[in-house]
Amino acid sequence: MSERQTGGVPDEVPGGTPGDGAEDLPGGAAEAMPSGRPDGGPGRSTLGHRNDRAPWRDLWARLPTMAPAARPAERALRPGARRVPPSPLAPGAARDPYRTYRVLREEFPLTHDPLLRAWVLSRYADVAGALTDSRFTHGHRPGDPPCAQTHTDVDEAELRAVAERTAFVLAHRLVGRPLVDLVADFCRWLPAGTVAAAVGVPYRDMMRLVRGRAAAALAGQCTGQIGVREKALAGFLADVLTDPEQTAALRDAPSDLIARAWAESLRREPPVQIVLRRTRGEIHVSGGVLPSGAPVALLLGAAGRDPERFRHPDRFDPDRADPAQLTYGSGPCPAVTLAALEAEYALRALFSAMPRLRLADGFRPVRAGVVTRAPRSLVVRPGG
Repeated sequence: MSERQTGGVPDEVPGGTPGDGAEDLPGGAAEAMPSGRPDGGPGRSTLGHRNDRAPWRDLWARLPTMAPAARPAERALRPGARRVPPSPLAPGAARDPYRTYRVLREEFPLTHDPLLRAWVLSRYADVAGALTDSRFTHGHRPGDPPCAQTHTDVDEAELRAVAERTAFVLAHRLVGRPLVDLVADFCRWLPAGTVAAAVGVPYRDMMRLVRGRAAAALAGQCTGQIGVREKALAGFLADVLTDPEQTAALRDAPSDLIARAWAESLRREPPVQIVLRRTRGEIHVSGGVLPSGAPVALLLGAAGRDPERFRHPDRFDPDRADPAQLTYGSGPCPAVTLAALEAEYALRALFSAMPRLRLADGFRPVRAGVVTRAPRSLVVRPGG
């Protein structure tokens, strides 16, 4: 199965002021963004001011004691090897963030990123551990234990019926068009529609509210994460429709195969690429020790393609035994359940309404974004 390259341009964080788009960071990341000092202490940002760069030079002077531990293939430093850690926020990096992630995993598993204003973890073991380790402050990741404890009465059968009905209604509205953009005409509406039906709000009224912040108030913090589910669904449909083999394999697939493909899509191209946490004490990680009280950027996109954890990590492979995606936790949560059901019934509804559905001639999905990442458009021919 061939690997596919994706690209895009940053939308939340252009190559200008560091921290632009911090309010879009998931899991309470905006609160975790420090004010400019590497230790997260008070003071204005030193970035972009020629006369204020000494603190960063002092920081780097102390880094030899925190040198990254080389992986077996990297123990002998190659001549001309990169000495300066790349940043996911560097201009142009979002066109292929996985190249940046690879360098960080292999050469800089622990580094401080002045643009993110945080320490950066990129290896799967470190990122997965930080998401559940009590020594890190926790944002709200649907499915994590603190979240799951608040959802004791999730009715999966009801959510399944809601997702199925909404997906089929939306899909049948697209029949007969020569071209359709599934991002604008389907993915943007399915998560909102399922929330509307789940909370008993008329669909037409919910659609006026959901573009703002009212969805969370109506449906709770988890099911209100509609934007993430939109991006995840768009990425999943792009993965399936870009590969004719996957399109054929999933056209009439059982639920368990679709669920594996969904989890694999979240691993390979997570809709949330970066989340922020803060340490509660000194913590040993790959490459050194994180200081206490420090902001830490967890690169979910890098962790999901760690070759130490996944064989052929760049390949979309629904037969992977353990995709181990990090977008969602594993506990019961309506957001996690709805997202998976929306992915399943999106495929079933689209293929049922449009059996010859395929990508438009010459169209290839292009993913874009820095903090969150997904296809901007997904143009298809409903009639084949």
